[in-house]
Amino acid sequence: MTADQHSFVPAGFAVPRALAGDGFRLEPLGPEHNDRDLAAWTGSIAHIRATPGFVGRGWPPVGGMSAEANLADLVRHAREFEERVAFAYSVLEGDGPGDVIGCLYVHPAREAPDRIQVSSWVRADRAHLDAPLREAVRAWLRAEWPFDGTRIDYAPG
Repeated sequence: MTADQHSFVPAGFAVPRALAGDGFRLEPLGPEHNDRDLAAWTGSIAHIRATPGFVGRGWPPVGGMSAEANLADLVRHAREFEERVAFAYSVLEGDGPGDVIGCLYVHPAREAPDRIQVSSWVRADRAHLDAPLREAVRAWLRAEWPFDGTRIDYAPG
């Protein structure tokens, strides 16, 4: 963990590892999602870049990235989850392994570490789930997480 990173949840807090919604479910993002994650975002770059919370961020890269680079990114997300400094979730469809249809990120805001930054995206062909995902996540954050709701910044939609 770097000096500018710290656990932003209390030491005794059991970080939620799942959320089931209408048409989707969440599980921690990790290397096992690499092929499905890469396919999900590379097929929806324009849609993701136009999603609130991603506009003007430069991600995803227009030129894509290699499977190896994506894997390194997923390994980093999994390490941050275990270190409790940031939490990334794969948005999955169906039971079992399921198709990756998006991602959710919960982390301290870079500009204001006392605030919680939340962002999510779904594939272009699942755009109808953008708003239901945000609604479910907002309720989940209020009910299951130790954050004061006034400190959460989650892109409108």
